[in-house]
Amino acid sequence: MRTVRNVHERTIEAPAETVGALLDQLSSPLDPLFPTPAWPPMRFDRPLGVGATGGHGFVRYAVAAYEPGRRVRFAFGPPMNGHHEMAVEPLGPGRCRVRHTLEAEQRPTLWVGWALAVRWMHDTVVEEIFDNVERVATGAVRHPVRWSPWVRLLNRLVWDRPAAVEIPAAARLARTAFERTDFHDAWQMNVRPGMPEEPEAWRGVLRGAPFPVVGREGGEVLLGEDAGHLDFRASILVDDGRVTLSTVVRIHNWRGRLYWAVVKRVHPFMARTMLRRIHRRLALAAPSAGERAQRAQRAQRAANPPEAQVS
Repeated sequence: MRTVRNVHERTIEAPAETVGALLDQLSSPLDPLFPTPAWPPMRFDRPLGVGATGGHGFVRYAVAAYEPGRRVRFAFGPPMNGHHEMAVEPLGPGRCRVRHTLEAEQRPTLWVGWALAVRWMHDTVVEEIFDNVERVATGAVRHPVRWSPWVRLLNRLVWDRPAAVEIPAAARLARTAFERTDFHDAWQMNVRPGMPEEPEAWRGVLRGAPFPVVGREGGEVLLGEDAGHLDFRASILVDDGRVTLSTVVRIHNWRGRLYWAVVKRVHPFMARTMLRRIHRRLALAAPSAGERAQRAQRAQRAANPPEAQVS
């Protein structure tokens, strides 16, 4: 067994109480620190507290210790043995230090994965958390982290993959597009915090084949085209924290059957690829958790200016 110890720290020009209050919001619906949507969000089965279980992405852990405003420790689940911890240390009035410590025993196979891939993503995520701490607590980031080409490749490789589902009941336009349907399928992904929830923003899923919009209803937009051999509809539904790409096809004649016999063999791969591609593109273009929290702070100050509070 190898023991891995990895420590990151940063001095923040803000009171420890301010930074500690941000730490207490980890994994909450409005988490201002964890760098979503570029990375999977931190989620637990209950509010942050000892015993809460969850993790982020493929990394699983449970809250082993929690001192509100000061420290939270997460214990890894099997096959790892160890923990990682975020802590805030006061350095005097208006100044503090944020530290992230990871200690874990790893079998040789896990250690190789850590050395080649996981460490690089871990280091980037931790530094992005520190960026968000600094951004929200002070209003600016002096030296924001930059992704290396290797981290960009790893991020692409571990990105979420669409799951096959039935056409959702909320996708009414897709379900009622044709009286008779000769083919249908649907692929679904979770919408990460900070990603757009307007279906129009997801129309780029069919980039390279700009089909016209033939219907809109609620969180669904329907694109498609009619031809002599078959009619095609693609539905993009954003609902209940998920985005679903559904396809329905109606075939008219032997030319349509021959055409679709070939296309349907590659269609699932293309649908999955297009949905995953637009999902990642929109996530990387979205504002970070810290930027969203900073915007919320500004909006709150604008709604409640100091003179209004005094009066």
